[in-house]
This record gives sequence, C-alpha cells and structure tokens, in this order.
Amino acid sequence: MAFHEVRFPANLSFGSVGGPERRTEVVALTNGFEERNTPWAQSRRRYDAGVSLRSLDDIGSLIAFFEARQGQLNAFRWKDWADYKSCTASASPAFDDQLIGVGDGVAVGYQLTKTYASGAETQSRVIRKPVAGTIRVGLQGDALQEGVHYTVDVTTGIVTFASPPAIDERVTAGYEFDVPVRFDTDRIQVSVASFQAGDVPQVPVVEVRL
Repeated sequence: MAFHEVRFPANLSFGSVGGPERRTEVVALTNGFEERNTPWAQSRRRYDAGVSLRSLDDIGSLIAFFEARQGQLNAFRWKDWADYKSCTASASPAFDDQLIGVGDGVAVGYQLTKTYASGAETQSRVIRKPVAGTIRVGLQGDALQEGVHYTVDVTTGIVTFASPPAIDERVTAGYEFDVPVRFDTDRIQVSVASFQAGDVPQVPVVEVRL
C-alpha cells in the first residue's frame, strides 16, 4: 500500500457525514459494575462521501479519483470540514495555537499535534498531514519565519529547526491539516436514474494509521 499526496476534491467532501470513532470494550460484572478499557490510544475517523455528491459531474470526479487510487489500495488526503484547523473553526491558524513541545537544547525535530480539551481532561492527536502554506511556528511567544528558522515536512508533520530550541523554551504551531484516509470499499455502485431522483451512492472512507 502507498500513500498518494493528493487531496480528495474538497468540494466533494464538503457536506459529507462522519467524524471520530472510539473502540471501547465494556465488561459487565456480576455485581452490576462495569470495567471499561480501550485498545486505541487515538480515535479513528470515518466518513461517507456519497451524501455530498450533487451532480453527475460529481460522480465522474469521484470515479476518476477512485480509479486513480485503485480502490482501497492507496491512501490519500481528506479535508474534514468539521475539524481541519489548529484553532477554532471561525479563526485563522496562528503560531501560538498549539503547544507541540518544550526545548531541551538538543532536539531540532518536533511533531505537529493538536490537543482537545474538556474540563481537566485532554487528548493529544498526532498531525501527520499539514497543508502546505498554512503552517505557522513560534518559539517562546515569538513568531518564526519558515525557511529561515525552521522547515516543515508536509508529508510527516515534523517541524525541523535550524538550531535546537533552548531548554524549557515553548514550541508552538498553528496550521490547517488533512486526514490520511483510504476508501473503505472496492466498489462504487451508481444508478443514474436513482441519483437524478435524489438517491446517492454510499462511499465509505476510513482513516489510516501512518
């Protein structure tokens, strides 16, 4: 399996249905209590691209993209319109959106992450597919310049500094990002007559681990 650094057409993913899923194992004990565990450190996202198709031209674009990926074989980028920024949906990414690390005077590489917080609980998500041209990086509250102070590998989400951040310096970043996914089917079934009547095909898409 390969990963194609190409995004599913954003106009087709807009309006799709989907989001994160978790896997929780629940065991009911004889005394009525429960034990709950999860084998997943991070959630996995699923989508249905079919509900966003609005015309036969959209169907043509979908089939061309599906054939180029060879069905489930090759993964690709997906824009999750409900969650594609390091900041809130109404804001623009800023260099201090997310804390991605603390300097130790040695390390020059830092992985982009996004933290989800609710009350005292937080969950960190690794971001491996940032969008080129949208990444902003800061150090100890100051914005840095890409190409001078740092570079970003948009295929891995790793920020590399020209020189290591000093001990205890806060490394922050803001960005837009895509979700690495693949088709969750090897078949696209379309009825032109039913599509024109308002019926749409199911096109399941699932996140892949990289």
